[in-house]
Amino acid sequence: MSNINLIIEERPRNIGNFMVGRLLPFKDKRMVGPFIFIDHMGPATMTERENMDVPPHPHIGLSTLTYLFEGNIMHKDSLGTEIEILPGQVNWMTAGKGIVHSERTPEYLRHSDKTLHGLQIWVALPKDLEEMECSFFHADEKDLPKWQEGDVSYCLIAGTFKGKASPVPVYSPLYFLEIKSETEQEITIGNDLYGEAGLYILNGSVTGEGHTFEPKQLLVAKDSKLCTFTMAANSTVYIFGGEPLPEDRYIYWNFVATDHEHIEKAKEMWKEQAFVPVPGETDFVPLPPEPSNLKLK
Repeated sequence: MSNINLIIEERPRNIGNFMVGRLLPFKDKRMVGPFIFIDHMGPATMTERENMDVPPHPHIGLSTLTYLFEGNIMHKDSLGTEIEILPGQVNWMTAGKGIVHSERTPEYLRHSDKTLHGLQIWVALPKDLEEMECSFFHADEKDLPKWQEGDVSYCLIAGTFKGKASPVPVYSPLYFLEIKSETEQEITIGNDLYGEAGLYILNGSVTGEGHTFEPKQLLVAKDSKLCTFTMAANSTVYIFGGEPLPEDRYIYWNFVATDHEHIEKAKEMWKEQAFVPVPGETDFVPLPPEPSNLKLK
């Protein structure tokens, strides 16, 4: 019997002046463990006249995780954080009761050709921490657990796996793991996973149960304990998931909550510009037109 419950293809989305591939949420699978939102950015090539500019915008009820393969992003937030994100580093911003941030091409790159490629992820907070104080954590590439098993290299970006722990301060049991293979290899990691699990193929291909899967596909497992697959040579995949949160989630724009009232409060606060602003920035992303609120299972 197949252990693949669902195959999710990337869907193009415009996030302002930048196109991304949306993976989560998906109509048939709103969350994988506590992971509630995943965008694949790029790979995008920008000229000296093109830059990434996402003005200040708010979040509640979640942690954001930014992980780059190529390029640079300048992160600024309402805590006063100002830091450049480089490939292999982790930006982990916990919104809690509310935070505002902007994401832009660094000033020194704005008049030159550049590339940008990476993942932007939201992880929902447990219900009792939804309104915690906001915080920010940055991990350098050297701080992340890395190890080699033959021709296969592993990097634990967040959470716990095989007795190892990333320094990223997560708030529920989860894992976000990078696997790279130089040669064709069978990978069996099910006994070290827990909760729900998804496998995202960045490059190369994966074969399992007689089928071959290509880049820009997310495979969701029926049972994380049965996670076995073969990676083609020069492939990179990401395994993510963890224990699912017991409550449903509402998601509206950049807001995530178990209670619809928290969403409405955040909407009114943003309309009135009552969130703490990002120091030195005056522009902002306006609240979008009212869609139907999406309840996530």
